[in-house]
Amino acid sequence: MAERTARRARLDTPAVERRTALRPHYDPDAFGRLSERIARFLGTARFIVYMTVFVTVWLLWNTLAPQDLQFDPRALNYTLLTLMLSLQASYAAPLILLAQNRQTDRDRVALEEDRATSARLQAELDYLTLEVASLRQSLGEVPTRDFLRDQLREVADQVVVRVRPDDADDDEQERQARREREERERRAERRQRRAEQRADDRTEHKPDLGEPFVGEPEPD
Repeated sequence: MAERTARRARLDTPAVERRTALRPHYDPDAFGRLSERIARFLGTARFIVYMTVFVTVWLLWNTLAPQDLQFDPRALNYTLLTLMLSLQASYAAPLILLAQNRQTDRDRVALEEDRATSARLQAELDYLTLEVASLRQSLGEVPTRDFLRDQLREVADQVVVRVRPDDADDDEQERQARREREERERRAERRQRRAEQRADDRTEHKPDLGEPFVGEPEPD
């Protein structure tokens, strides 16, 4: 007997859960759905009308009916009606709280899903922002139509100069072509420097996607 008492008194021994066979079992989800239906009905105008009609009929019957037919007389201050209303209130309050708790759980789950969706959309937006910025930077390095036209004209002038015979007029034309070619080279160098400067500015400053994209300006 002493050993059994000492064994029960030890704090490092977990207690064995005792289960009784007479414990009632119920489905929490089914009971929660039933409580929500009851709470939803209690919050309607139909319930108020039904309750008002019931209480009115009860009071009129137990007030105006003969004494032999009254089951809750006025002399006893309508004791049975008071007990019924108290019982209804005692059950309605926990049912309403249970329905509110279930609604709170649903709102929390929906909020977590919305938060995860917002985080995923934000990540996709950041990725698209980087892609658009890289595309705009790449477009700044693409040669323009005027640059290609100048290069082709320069190549054509060189071919013409090499094909024609060497005479005074050809020398003059060659000098004129050389001057034009040098002028085009200077303009091409200026445009190239401006393009490089714009590319450096884009790399230093993050582009603003709210501004509309404007193409390369026409050369002077």
